[in-house]
Amino acid sequence: MSDLRSTLHKPKKRRLKTAFVILLLLAIYVWAFGGINYSGIRESAGPVTRAILGGFINPDWDYVYSPEGEDLLRALLETLAIAVVGIFVSVLIAVPVSFWAARNLSRLRAISSSGKFVLSFLRTFPDIVMALLFIKVVGPGAYAGMLALGIGAVGMLGKLYAEEIEAMDRGPEEALIATGANKLQILWFAVVPQVLPGFISATLYRFEINMRSAATLGVIGAGGIGTPLIFAITGRSWDRVGIILIGIVVVVLLIDLISSNLRKRVV
Repeated sequence: MSDLRSTLHKPKKRRLKTAFVILLLLAIYVWAFGGINYSGIRESAGPVTRAILGGFINPDWDYVYSPEGEDLLRALLETLAIAVVGIFVSVLIAVPVSFWAARNLSRLRAISSSGKFVLSFLRTFPDIVMALLFIKVVGPGAYAGMLALGIGAVGMLGKLYAEEIEAMDRGPEEALIATGANKLQILWFAVVPQVLPGFISATLYRFEINMRSAATLGVIGAGGIGTPLIFAITGRSWDRVGIILIGIVVVVLLIDLISSNLRKRVV
């Protein structure tokens, strides 16, 4: 009899928990939307939207390449260079920090915890905040954008690398220890072969994010395609805005396609 009562009470408890969660979510949504100050749609929204769409339909093709000076191809190449150098800097820093943060490679929990704290601390800064800080340190330009992406990605890459290390099989490591191998040999022959595919996959994924971020950091003066884009928007040159956005879309889609194919082959 007692078992029957307990089974009848369980669905009621589940329904109460479900109802509580739904009410809590509704309260959060009401609170979030209540904080938005909606002032309506401006009268200029229609003409501006038509002008932007017109820029897409009739873009400034002359801006694609100009032998005399600034053009779309040079800005896109600078954006790509910022993303490439940024990911290179991130990998150089994230690899040793990830081994520091991996729990299964340190005997003391305090050591790995301190490494994870460093990675968590770096992940708290958005790329745009990093770029603003480095612009104040080294001045505006591609160098600030590269440093922002390079340092900003360490937190994410280090976390993914550390998780890959923690998920590896300890069998090869124990076998090498039994044969008398030193720490360097264990690292090279037991750890690296297992974690390398995951490292490459995470790096390619972060490179895709870097390319998108590099395209926007120029808006605040960190180099790349974002700088001519904000000038074109400010000057209401919608045909140039259209060709710049088309160029960004094409490059990002190509990088996503290449990166996805490489990840499939690696993993």
